[in-house]
Amino acid sequence: MMLKVYLVWFVVFEKTPPLSPLVTEIPFIWIVFSLIEAFAAKRKMLYYLIANLVLTGILFSVMMYYTYYGVIPTFRALEQANQATAVGNSVFSLLKPYFLFIFTDILIFAFLFFRKRKTPAWKSLNHRREKRGLLITVFTISLVISLMNILPNRASMNERVKAGEMGILNYEAYAILADDEVELTDKSEITQAAINKLKGIDTPANPAYNGIAKGKNLIMIQMESFQNFLVNLKVDGTEITPNLNKLVNGNFYFPRFYQQVGQGNTSDAEFVVNTSFYVPPTGAATMRYVDKVLPSLPRLMSAQGYQTATFHTNTVEFWNRRELYSSLGWNRYYDEKFFGRQDVVFFGASDEVLYRKTAGELKRMNDSGQPFYTQVLAMSGHHPYTLPEEKIRLALPERYQDTIVGDYLEAQNYADYALGKFIEELKANGVWEDSLVVIYGDHLGLPIYSLDSDEKQLMAEIYGREYGYADMINIPLIIASEGPNGVTYPEVFKQLGGQADVLPTIANLMGIPLDGYIHFGQDLLNQSYNILPQRYYLPSGSLLTGNTLFMPGEGYPDGTRYPLSGNAGDESVVFELEYDNALKLLQLSNSYLLQLPDKAKAAENE
Repeated sequence: MMLKVYLVWFVVFEKTPPLSPLVTEIPFIWIVFSLIEAFAAKRKMLYYLIANLVLTGILFSVMMYYTYYGVIPTFRALEQANQATAVGNSVFSLLKPYFLFIFTDILIFAFLFFRKRKTPAWKSLNHRREKRGLLITVFTISLVISLMNILPNRASMNERVKAGEMGILNYEAYAILADDEVELTDKSEITQAAINKLKGIDTPANPAYNGIAKGKNLIMIQMESFQNFLVNLKVDGTEITPNLNKLVNGNFYFPRFYQQVGQGNTSDAEFVVNTSFYVPPTGAATMRYVDKVLPSLPRLMSAQGYQTATFHTNTVEFWNRRELYSSLGWNRYYDEKFFGRQDVVFFGASDEVLYRKTAGELKRMNDSGQPFYTQVLAMSGHHPYTLPEEKIRLALPERYQDTIVGDYLEAQNYADYALGKFIEELKANGVWEDSLVVIYGDHLGLPIYSLDSDEKQLMAEIYGREYGYADMINIPLIIASEGPNGVTYPEVFKQLGGQADVLPTIANLMGIPLDGYIHFGQDLLNQSYNILPQRYYLPSGSLLTGNTLFMPGEGYPDGTRYPLSGNAGDESVVFELEYDNALKLLQLSNSYLLQLPDKAKAAENE
């Protein structure tokens, strides 16, 4: 067990003090072993084997989960268990061969267990009883040490710091036993004025760009795992995303734009951009908030006479989307039943099928004479990025071969190719010139935690410097409306923004008033200052503001600042007030959503 613990700490923590795993983890293991010795009168070694298997399973899960998310999972991550089969290839790709050493002893003990009749020593161990005084002493000392590891460290904001101080096993136990009751701010105190004060912004009386896209169709395209470094990227002279580059260079482009998703990943991105609220403290929005009638962009657009629909090639049950779409008020959704299972890439029809069939539906909706709002979710750029051979269109240099960075570039090059064909179809069928098109990435694609040294070197080659946390969560936002009736033009907006800002920005462009609509984002076209609270992929209490990503330690005083540019010295000051305000914003968002009317009661009243 000591060796297993050291293996996990080596994977999870950058620096491991030699004695820390012993002091924090072994007392918890002794507690388990003491209980087995005290209460297992028969089949004692079987119980040891079961305990070993359970503890090993926890430690192995921590390694696997951390390798992608950079998060130490708790029992709440079990909500994702039913999604694992759908992304089995993605999970398997994270497995590093040396992780399997953690199971070596279990295989040996299992072999001995089934040969126990021929192993007299096993039988004698089964019946050997330890002295009760010794058990009580070991149990008591271990429990006291574990409590001393847990109790002083409960207030740490950074979950990884907290797990390191408590010990991973103690942290898991604490997560189960800790009081999960949520303190709610009274709904009457959650006003737009209070939110704007925390954010440090004022609503302009005459906002720029107001209503310039009024009456146009709205097409929102969410690109799977699409990071901002792909924009205008060339590898040995070859463009990776030529079609997107044309849009970027001819329309509104926001390069300082960041994800704000949580455990729900893609489905969380759908939630955030369509509500302008933040993700929940734990779990996915599709698990925590979908029993509520959610204020949303689909409802705002419906009130303006728009038809609304969302398109996704996977089954609507994935990530509980059926309930999410109902809560958001979409008129219709199109899922696997519509797109079928032809030309499958990963767990759904390819982006080519998605865009071809969607283009036909958009033409039909456009011809009806009623404007529409649609959200289209592209999925072929999904982790682990191992496209079918016939889909690969990019010839990469040898140094990129057989790396996740190379696979990622190939997958996103294909996603860009399919996007280009979609744009061509929309231009050909007359939908493009009548529409405002918004394109953004849903979440990161290349977690730092998943890259080996060679892959990090490839990323350093791409960036011209070390690949950092801020780079990892940086996604693009493009707003396009070209052609005779177009309203956008080549412009790079340097404002800091996040996914919660999409709704108010679009509302301004389309001339939709947000009077009475509580929102935590802001119109990026009319604000220069921003606070972006982060959750999940970064420790609780992390935020972006100015030129800086701030990540707390135990709290604000021992936090670390990272320059958004990646160049040391470019970071700006992050004040403790900004840190406190970011936490308050998260609290207000969660409080407001949990106090919304229940969907079931609303249906009864209707």
